[in-house]
Amino acid sequence: MTDIQSIKNRFGIIGNSPELNYAINVAVQVANTDLTVLIMGESGVGKESFSQIIHSLSARKHNPFIAVNCGAIPEGTIDSELFGHEKGSFTGAVDSRKGYFETVNGGTIFLDEIGEMPTGTQARLLRVLETGEYIRVGSSKVQKTDVRILTASNKNLLELTQAGKFREDLYYRLNTVPIRVPPLRERKEDIPLLFKKFSVDFAERYRTQPVQLLPEAENMLIDYPWPGNVRELKNMAEQISVLSKDKTISADDLNRFLPDMNKRLPVLVNGVSSQNGSGFSSERDILYKLFFDMKKDVTELKKMFFDILRNPNLAQELSLNQRYQQERLQEPLYSGENYHYDQNKEENRAVISSGNPIILKDPNNISQHEEVEDSLSIMDKEKELIIKALKKHHGKRKDAAMDLGISERTLYRKLKEYDINE
Repeated sequence: MTDIQSIKNRFGIIGNSPELNYAINVAVQVANTDLTVLIMGESGVGKESFSQIIHSLSARKHNPFIAVNCGAIPEGTIDSELFGHEKGSFTGAVDSRKGYFETVNGGTIFLDEIGEMPTGTQARLLRVLETGEYIRVGSSKVQKTDVRILTASNKNLLELTQAGKFREDLYYRLNTVPIRVPPLRERKEDIPLLFKKFSVDFAERYRTQPVQLLPEAENMLIDYPWPGNVRELKNMAEQISVLSKDKTISADDLNRFLPDMNKRLPVLVNGVSSQNGSGFSSERDILYKLFFDMKKDVTELKKMFFDILRNPNLAQELSLNQRYQQERLQEPLYSGENYHYDQNKEENRAVISSGNPIILKDPNNISQHEEVEDSLSIMDKEKELIIKALKKHHGKRKDAAMDLGISERTLYRKLKEYDINE
């Protein structure tokens, strides 16, 4: 355990959770070999630190080490970056260039986000792993390299292979020794230690007093799921250190900085928003309700069309409605309030509402009708909500954007788009 603690101090790793200690122990054991290692973990857990541990404790520690983010290199140039190219091999190749497998020969190359690597490049990488050979882009000469390959991914590579997005043979070749770095929510006991470390580092850098969490704020910090893991926690600690006037942070103070993970699109059940259980919490809920109603109307129209195809008698009833409507063209339009049902007239099964016939199975329901809004334009509704939000917050864009659930930049663009004068 003492060796692991010294490694933590050397590479700036904070935490004592069993899962973290096990991952470090595996990295130490595999370091002196040349086996390929696949480091798995969510974004922000610190996978690159484990690649540095392995390289620094290996026999290659005095040779070059390079970390390459496969997701950050365009598909058209990643082969050139990794394996090099010859002069004139493609447009813009004015000179020959060495790739990473040539410049890092004898050292270690860390391929981060390996799941983003194009299929063609995966085949080239597999050849390097199996034979140590590669070919520059635009060349026919086979070259040799002695490079240890470490990889990492925040995606499940096995699922990608099953979906046909990652080569199965390459996956098993890379997964010689897997190391799983646990997410922050699985090492809750480490969260207060990490927060204290980041806040103290910030205070020392800018010569200020470090912030401290009260017990209830610390519990709130522990209960937060941290989807961005250690990276998100560090950003949060620095943000609180800058913006907090009081260096003692209470639960209410912390709540202003933690994103609300419970914010979701409201689920409407029988016209009631699930966010508060009684009506709509904001204008957005009304807009969502309108969208759901529109979808329901379209579904009902499709169902009626297919019912007509299956049952010709319905078509006859529709024809009867049309004849009734033609007879009433010279009369005023009827609503559910001024229409009187005459049981002696069979045609009166049709009730005109806004000029459109509605089939009624029960004459007792003759007074029940549905009014449709004049405008169902999404753009009109969006413009209306923006104007309401600005009036509500007295023209303050930031507060209006927060209430609408959009960014301030998006709100500014919408103001220009809809020509809204504040």
